[in-house]
Amino acid sequence: MIDTAQAFGVDIGGSGIKAAPVDLNKGEFAEPRLKILTPSESTPQAIGSVLRKQLEHFEIPETAPVGISFPAPVKPGQKLNWIANLDQSWVGVDITEALSEECGRPVTVVNDADAAGLAEQQFGASKGQEGLVVVTTLGTGIGTALIYDGVLIPNTELGHIELEGGKGDAERYASSAVRERKELSYKKWAKRLTKYYSLIEKYFSPSLIVIGGGVSRKSDNFVPFIDIDTPIVPAKLRNEAGIIGAAYYASTK
Repeated sequence: MIDTAQAFGVDIGGSGIKAAPVDLNKGEFAEPRLKILTPSESTPQAIGSVLRKQLEHFEIPETAPVGISFPAPVKPGQKLNWIANLDQSWVGVDITEALSEECGRPVTVVNDADAAGLAEQQFGASKGQEGLVVVTTLGTGIGTALIYDGVLIPNTELGHIELEGGKGDAERYASSAVRERKELSYKKWAKRLTKYYSLIEKYFSPSLIVIGGGVSRKSDNFVPFIDIDTPIVPAKLRNEAGIIGAAYYASTK
């Protein structure tokens, strides 16, 4: 691991596992990331094998903090009770304990949406923002992170808020995947997003809302048409946020 890196971050997804050493002074990769496809049988043992290859590839020293962004709620000392995008053998497993054992070293695990939120708060679109920041990731679903005065409030699932007027679960009505499936124009999609973000505004009175996910690079097509009072901005770190946020989180533990 080169000298400019202070921590190592990993982002575990349903299709790929991405990792890189992170320069926490700048909030960026210290070396180009290494992506390895998620094994078809994505058991703890199979995921652990990939993580070991990535740690060896970058020659990560034992003293370096290792943070892992994981696609499920992470409650230290508790076993996972459900998983959506990885093998069901994760259910009943203490994620941090299992991955530390697989890697042969202590690791810190954080929910993937929370990792992205922390990255944006420390280095991205909401850097220095006081009060409550709501970071949302628009993709297959709607991931959320709440950060108050720089402190993470973990494991929120605000993508499942029930919308008013019988519209149902928010992510089944307003996710990026829904826009694509229904072939909605960006303006029509923005009307759906307005319904969602209006409730976030009503329930939480945030100081700032950040929109992440791959679609954030096209934010000019829809963000100006989201009609709420709260300032709303696109994420800056995008697909790098999970790795950077996980590395930062590990460095604080």
